[in-house]
Amino acid sequence: MSKTAIITGAGQGIGKAAAYRLAQDGFAIAVADINEQTAPKVAQSLRNQGYLAKDYVIDVADRNAVFDLVDQAVADLGELAVFVNNAGKAFIDPLVDSDPEQISRLLDVNLKGTFWGIQAAATRFKQQGHGGRIINAASLAGVEASALQSAYSASKFGIRGLTQSAAKELAADQITVNAYNPGIVRTPLRDGIDEKTSKIKGLTVKQQQANSLEEISLGREGQPEDVAEVIAWLASPSAAYITGQSLLVDGGMKFH
Repeated sequence: MSKTAIITGAGQGIGKAAAYRLAQDGFAIAVADINEQTAPKVAQSLRNQGYLAKDYVIDVADRNAVFDLVDQAVADLGELAVFVNNAGKAFIDPLVDSDPEQISRLLDVNLKGTFWGIQAAATRFKQQGHGGRIINAASLAGVEASALQSAYSASKFGIRGLTQSAAKELAADQITVNAYNPGIVRTPLRDGIDEKTSKIKGLTVKQQQANSLEEISLGREGQPEDVAEVIAWLASPSAAYITGQSLLVDGGMKFH
């Protein structure tokens, strides 16, 4: 059977682009998403192009569901090789006005969901006995915190720390753990961020986007495919000696 890559949040945006990109590298793709409409469409599109893919509807905040996802994907598609913790949420609000329920849900999905993904993937890799790749979605907001995104920034800083800790613990099993930190990438999630931010700042969406564009050295927004290339590299033999790292994919917004 094939080597399997599980990608959470693969129904749209960066996760969808990663699904297509890793399929091109020969992985069978487990398209995992909470959205019952988008996940099957992505999986069917991949199959239409001749790739091996199957969709799974999952809420990554549910630890048992994440472990079940790994078991089912391996049974359906083949041995696990890559687990991409891509699923995430964001909301825009001033810190003092942030809704407790929104905060809890965001942390459950972004931070805890990544924790469960690492646990489930590492458990399977240890059983298989010959290593694997875990790749986590952090963010530029987890390198330099963003105003109006306090909960999101906190979750992404947490994911970077979790990535480092897991990399140290799992290295003896030849399991690498790395993260990618997108900047401004044009996805449905980013569309929502721009709309809410522009309202809070009293700007049009176009003005908000133009202001953001000035922060990018390369002069353009990122596309999901830009990030997918980094994910594919982290999953490839070329990155076999890389672990515990958190790579900015932001067109030159932040240098460190």
